[in-house]
Amino acid sequence: MLTPQTIAVIGAGPAGLAAAESLSSDGFDVVVYDQMPSPARKFLMAGRSGLNLTHAEDLDKFLTRYGTAASWLAPMIRAYPPQALRRWSEALGQPCFTGSSGRVFPEAMKASPLLRAWLARLAERNTRFELRHRWAGWDEAGSLLFETPQGKKTVTAAATVLALGGASWPRLGSDGGWTRFLPPESLTPLQPANCGFITGLPPAFHEQFHGEVLHSITINGAGQSARGDVTITRQGIEGAPVYRLSSLWRDALQREGRLQIMLDLRPGMTQQVLQARLEGFRARESQSGKLRRLGLSPAARWLLREATPAHASADRLAQCIKSCPLDLISPDSLARAISTAGGIRQAALDDGLMVRQRPGVFVAGEMLDWEAPTGGYLLQACFATGRHAAQGVKNHLRQNP
Repeated sequence: MLTPQTIAVIGAGPAGLAAAESLSSDGFDVVVYDQMPSPARKFLMAGRSGLNLTHAEDLDKFLTRYGTAASWLAPMIRAYPPQALRRWSEALGQPCFTGSSGRVFPEAMKASPLLRAWLARLAERNTRFELRHRWAGWDEAGSLLFETPQGKKTVTAAATVLALGGASWPRLGSDGGWTRFLPPESLTPLQPANCGFITGLPPAFHEQFHGEVLHSITINGAGQSARGDVTITRQGIEGAPVYRLSSLWRDALQREGRLQIMLDLRPGMTQQVLQARLEGFRARESQSGKLRRLGLSPAARWLLREATPAHASADRLAQCIKSCPLDLISPDSLARAISTAGGIRQAALDDGLMVRQRPGVFVAGEMLDWEAPTGGYLLQACFATGRHAAQGVKNHLRQNP
């Protein structure tokens, strides 16, 4: 039953559940609504390859990872820093460890044990869930509207926290449909972040090498470089170093319409060493054979064949191995991105994350206009903004009982 102090939290991802936990721990009646049949589906998906909760680096450096949004998010993350998130996980029976890269994981690695313990704690605090409820805005009286399997439903709450996510991986619940219910002037358009890119290579290349990995290469583009494994997709490339540079590349493509990046296919060897090795092979040996003897994969040899003449000199070939050009046309689709850039602008919200044009409505998580790289920064900000929005609700209700 809804009471005068019922808080509606719409979205059962990390930001929404963090807000619900903070509110229910202070005695508020909380109902969490979500359009999916079960909570936190994207959170569970993120944990399939190891749940990266946060990062262990110095907090001042940590905050720089949020780019232009750092000054906005800093007070929220300082109020709920990485150490607090680790303690929270440990209190739920999921101790954490720090990997060699500084990333922090639960020892179980997966998200499911942590989520089960979290949902059990919320149930103990009388947080209720209404699933298969798709938010459809407000009616003329200001009540919340939901579409359910039983038909349309109207809900009145003392305050509302919106935590509906961005628009990446829409099959898991966050499809960006909420944008049509908020004033257009309050929004920065949603864009892919931590995403792959479509290349200008012939379709035959991607058909032949789809799923192949260019191992431990260095990519350079838009004035920055990153090293790691790059995976070839059906239309482009993806992988950790691509995601790391994706915001720079996306912005460069928006300005220029096209971007050429360079691949160092043998970062462990200098151009001079490569040239000497190539010159030491038999003169009659084919170019492909020489490249194979350097340990270059079929996909790498294909790229080099496209970028150099059939009988390139050892000098030219070594130069291309260290700096092989690759044209990018656009980011991959928003649906395939790991996260979303854009969302509700800071100017549209007060310091408590309340929508200025909608008193009593608060926003948290990926709906906000910020982006960050992978490495624990995404989840940390979702937890911190969820708790900050909950505090905003408490302050609002104290001032407007």
